[in-house]
Amino acid sequence: MTKKNERISNQLLKWLLLIFGTIFVGLGFLGIFLPILPTTPFLLLAAACYARSSTKFYNWLIKNKWFGVYIQNYRKGKGFPVKVKIFTISILWITTLFSVLYIIYLFWIKIISIIIAFGVTIHIFTIKTYS
Repeated sequence: MTKKNERISNQLLKWLLLIFGTIFVGLGFLGIFLPILPTTPFLLLAAACYARSSTKFYNWLIKNKWFGVYIQNYRKGKGFPVKVKIFTISILWITTLFSVLYIIYLFWIKIISIIIAFGVTIHIFTIKTYS
């Protein structure tokens, strides 16, 4: 491969990583409000993409007042604050029960939704807690 082709493929890879990183930040942002989406894994994926494509975006993400905390706490092995766990589990069950009672009509989808909510609840309880 020539140097020009290498430069093009490196530029293409950087742009793809930047695009995927931005998509993961968006999904992580949605995960803050939608308990079914996991915030931290998406933000960790975004950080990995940004680390390989843009120092500017990487620094923005890990120093961001909303997103940076998730990444920093994960790296330090701290987990989540009690308030976040309570809020997340509450919203999870409020939205799940509302959906099961008023939106979802198929019985098997209601059952799957409840099983997923139990799984997410168990996962949240297994994550370390700090005050």
